[in-house]
Amino acid sequence: MHMADALLAPAVAATMYAATAVTVGASVKTLKKDENLEKLPTMAVASALVFAGQMINYTIPGTGSSGHLCGGMMLTALLGPQAGFLSMVVILAIQALFFADGGLLALGANCWNMAFYGCFVGYYLLWKPIMRSALFSKLGTKGAARAKITLASILGCVLTLQLGAFSVVLETTASGITELPFGTFVGIMQPIHLAIGLIEGLITSAVLVFVYEARPELLMDVNTAGKETGKCSLKTTLVILAVVVAIVGGGLSLFASGNPDGLEWSMFGNAESGYSENMGLDEENYGVSSGAAEVAGSIQEKTAFLPDYAFANSDSAAGTSVSGLLGSAIVAGVAVLVCMAGGFFRKRKAAANA
Repeated sequence: MHMADALLAPAVAATMYAATAVTVGASVKTLKKDENLEKLPTMAVASALVFAGQMINYTIPGTGSSGHLCGGMMLTALLGPQAGFLSMVVILAIQALFFADGGLLALGANCWNMAFYGCFVGYYLLWKPIMRSALFSKLGTKGAARAKITLASILGCVLTLQLGAFSVVLETTASGITELPFGTFVGIMQPIHLAIGLIEGLITSAVLVFVYEARPELLMDVNTAGKETGKCSLKTTLVILAVVVAIVGGGLSLFASGNPDGLEWSMFGNAESGYSENMGLDEENYGVSSGAAEVAGSIQEKTAFLPDYAFANSDSAAGTSVSGLLGSAIVAGVAVLVCMAGGFFRKRKAAANA
């Protein structure tokens, strides 16, 4: 669901940048107040896992479309909404700058559509209430926790992806892109992202249930007051997840579906593979053009050293593997630096007050 620059008028793009910037500022301020920096390793591994997971497009049967992990619900369950949102911003910024995945002008909108809903709406509306509820109490402590994790993951991914898809439609409408009439675009975008959200929910629940079994205290709002202990040490759990990152980013990414994702499929269809044309737009000439988009595009051309997760002017599969491994490492490092920066400024302010 990464939007291209052509889908946004500069004024709409600026508005979405402002909304994202305010949320980033509020999240950083919250992290400054957080005295617990023990989640730094978890933040690094979880962020890398989401980056690697986003590289794998899974086919939506019978449609000619595909979807990929967004990751907001997964990160908010592991890190909390503020740290999860900041990690998603890091992931999307690195994708845009270094891999030309999503427009640079559209980065603010992509952060809002793919991160805000999953991290904040998903957490406060679904994850936290469900995890703190008495649902499934007859299943026992562990059984109830597994069931609640699964329910919150699936409902959260479905709802937040629907909100993100609807925001895309609103943003293109506000941008005056008449080739994407509101009613028709909604009618195509929402059902395909419902299917994508269901699959993401299953993937997210599988990962989070594993984390619960291994180290339940890593999950937000999970009741660990009893004698509940994990099957693995924290180090072992993070090592296992790091190995999964390497396997997914460096290996499984080679087998990602070649079908267009939900947004591309909605606009261009997949008639070449025998499926519908949907909106039937010309992939070479659609949307709006602007000076801001041209500037953003020229910057992106200079910064993207692995465009489309491949070596420039090469069809070598090694480019995909290198992109997955290198991108995951960069994301992990930058996510930790962001969190550490919040801790540094917090300590500096405390010292000044003292």
